[in-house]
Amino acid sequence: MPDIQTVRSWQGRAMVDGDGDRIGTIESIYVDDKSGEPEWALVNTGLFGTKSSFVPLAQATASGDQVQVPYEKQLVKDAPRIDTDQHLSEAEEQELWRHYGLDYASGYTIDTGDRDRDGIYDQVQDSAVGRDTSGPTTDDAMTRSEEELRVGTTQRERGRVRLRKYVTTEQVTQTVPVQREEVRVEREPITDANIGAATSGPAISEEEHEVTLHEEEPVVEKRAVPRERVRLDKETVTEQEQVGGEVRKEQIEVEGDQDQLGRQDQR
Repeated sequence: MPDIQTVRSWQGRAMVDGDGDRIGTIESIYVDDKSGEPEWALVNTGLFGTKSSFVPLAQATASGDQVQVPYEKQLVKDAPRIDTDQHLSEAEEQELWRHYGLDYASGYTIDTGDRDRDGIYDQVQDSAVGRDTSGPTTDDAMTRSEEELRVGTTQRERGRVRLRKYVTTEQVTQTVPVQREEVRVEREPITDANIGAATSGPAISEEEHEVTLHEEEPVVEKRAVPRERVRLDKETVTEQEQVGGEVRKEQIEVEGDQDQLGRQDQR
């Protein structure tokens, strides 16, 4: 038997059977009123959260994020329907223990339960017209039932998408024209037009003339320019999916000598 602290951490986990098939989600834990030990798990086994079953915890074990019990999935789903009023009566516990084929703690055994059940049947046998072995005593008609699928949808998280902005660096090359000044030597002969300027100074002397040269060089500057706006939006896409499951049907057949049955009502 797992301790109460361990079992409390199981609430909200998935319960699986001995083959690993999912049974449902553990809703709550029921403990013994006297000892305080965990005894039952209330497991949601319905497709739309409308059906819950009690499962014994005596042989339950944790398996990763799941809780495994040695009972078949269908056995749990077929467990007696009991009101979840935060308390189980002794009669309700006996019914549950009998369903799972276990001995009741107060000396209850499956054999005794079977005998008690047969005794009850014997008391009403004389006054009852018929008896349905899968249900209560009936009248002279037999009810045929069958299961049907109820299919719907439930919403779950499919995934998440986020926008993230990051910076990358790339090399950009552009061509830009640049200008520079170069020295060109010009020679002109002495003429009547320039004779005055040519002889205005000393006849023989040393002189220097300096010319400043200029040139352009590329200049690079950067500025941030907004290009576009990006946002996330959602749209709903509808597609068709096939959902299947096994359903049980009751069939009624007639046994006995055909000449004693008479003509059957054809409906």
